[in-house]
Amino acid sequence: MADGYLDERRAHVAAAEFVCSYVKGLQRDRARRGERRTRGVTFRELAHGYLEWLEKVRGAKPSTIRSHQVRPRRTGDAAQARHRHDRGTRDGRARRPAGGQDHSAEVEALLRTVADTGVSARSVNRAREIVCAAFNYGMKPTTYSLPTNPASAPTAGACPSRAYCLFYSPEEVEAIARSLEAGFHRPAVSARGELEHFEDDRDGEAVRVAAYSGLRLGELLALRWRDVDWTGSALTISRSLSSGVEGRPKTGHVRRVPMPIRAAAALDRLSQHQDFVSPDDYVFCNALGRPLDGSALRRRYKRARDAAGLRPLRWHDLRHTFGSLLVAGGVDLVSIKDAMGHSQLTTTSRYLHARPATERAAAFTTAFQTTPTDAGDASHFRRSIRPTDR
Repeated sequence: MADGYLDERRAHVAAAEFVCSYVKGLQRDRARRGERRTRGVTFRELAHGYLEWLEKVRGAKPSTIRSHQVRPRRTGDAAQARHRHDRGTRDGRARRPAGGQDHSAEVEALLRTVADTGVSARSVNRAREIVCAAFNYGMKPTTYSLPTNPASAPTAGACPSRAYCLFYSPEEVEAIARSLEAGFHRPAVSARGELEHFEDDRDGEAVRVAAYSGLRLGELLALRWRDVDWTGSALTISRSLSSGVEGRPKTGHVRRVPMPIRAAAALDRLSQHQDFVSPDDYVFCNALGRPLDGSALRRRYKRARDAAGLRPLRWHDLRHTFGSLLVAGGVDLVSIKDAMGHSQLTTTSRYLHARPATERAAAFTTAFQTTPTDAGDASHFRRSIRPTDR
């Protein structure tokens, strides 16, 4: 008998073993389902199933999986209420009793545990949303068939209004880039070698491309030279890098980002290097051609920013800089939404604060204009304020 083949007798034996293994698997599944009906599914089991569904079915990135893990700090007995994606914590139960018992109080207790760590009301509400999503997953007939969602009953806490997006001016962006290129983020600038000069120049150009193209950090790190369309003056964003894993962008859609001259100039300078400039190479890579570590890049950015004496804005605020400067320049919101990859226009509208009020006031004046003397703005109006006007 040739290797890899079975004769008739052995084939019957192998088939019987396969059927037996399959039947035992079904019996184990039935036993687990019966046990869950008897004792109730634990929140740990529910959470693990939800996270696995996020990763394998929804294709969530590792950073998204981490953000869906509610991990309050240890504060005495409150630590027992934690939902962790590991072992070593007492199970909280998401039971399925016959009487349809309400577990809203238990959810509130979990959220109080989160609040006791000192996080903001927005973070507590985010934790509520995650718990609610996990229970919605558990209510599916194909998962745990939970009868109700106890996280949907409590009302969300009040959150302060979202503050305006802070952003840099182009001069400040260039100051950070020059600080990186000069090596001011390093302990000893004078000790730089050829490799260090290359790394510093690359980091400076990364700041420019991030601010002038609005790419998310993961999209910037996943950018390859084949994504740069010099003729069409555009970048094709089809991938994102998260925790070393390359996947789809945040919204899951491929988009083309118009490439302003400042971003194109930065990429052109990078393309002059001799190594790692083939179509499949990463634009921002280390000396071995591998993608950069996003956390390390953020740390270098912070040190260079502080050395330049600028406001302590985050790396992600470079993306806000892109959106805000476009709005201030009069670009319409739909174009900005498409360039930034927002799924909803309401997200893009947060940058409207960057548009000068005088510009809108002039537009409002034009809308109400009835005579030629109505043209202009309010800057020429002056009057003294009497005490009765105060």
